[in-house]
Amino acid sequence: MRKLPGRTLTLCRSIKTLREPYTDQVTDADVRAAALQYVRKISGFRTPAGHNARAFEDAVDAVAAATQDLLDHLEVRGQRAAS
Repeated sequence: MRKLPGRTLTLCRSIKTLREPYTDQVTDADVRAAALQYVRKISGFRTPAGHNARAFEDAVDAVAAATQDLLDHLEVRGQRAAS
């Protein structure tokens, strides 16, 4: 937990686990939803004002891309390869 003047930031516990072995199929929609939830949590806005909409959407796109890149490159050891 990190404290800022007048605010307390905590981890969002409701973000869905996207990596194996917990999820068989991770869709683009799953990745986007997680990115949106993260950006909402960090920014403090559920829906940004019009003047912040572009920055908000750009952040969601960047987080989604980073999330997909992470999932694509994770190596989960101890699992049998799919046949």
